[in-house]
Amino acid sequence: MPTFNLQTNVPGDRVSSSQLAADLSKAVSKATGKPEAYVMVSVTTDKPMMFGGTEEPCAYGELISIGAIGGDKNKAISAALAEVVQRHLRVPASRLYIKFYDVARTDFGWNSSTF
Repeated sequence: MPTFNLQTNVPGDRVSSSQLAADLSKAVSKATGKPEAYVMVSVTTDKPMMFGGTEEPCAYGELISIGAIGGDKNKAISAALAEVVQRHLRVPASRLYIKFYDVARTDFGWNSSTF
């Protein structure tokens, strides 16, 4: 159930959002060890954003997962996601923040119930 939500100020007409989402989905699956069948990814472009006092390309992501994240694992996940973001959006890793949420099974709904 890993879910990765990405927001960026990069204009949507410069991005293949479906290919970016596909590559992020694969990266999340591989980095967390969770089956891609349970990975969800959303991408929002054209978001008004400022990082470090400038409107140069930047991005913010949130990765929510039940386990499979935390500690040193987050460094590897961050590197994997930053590589995809940099390749598709030309956003340097230094202009990307990622927030990690490790949630309890009871705090994430799915299929009319929770995990």
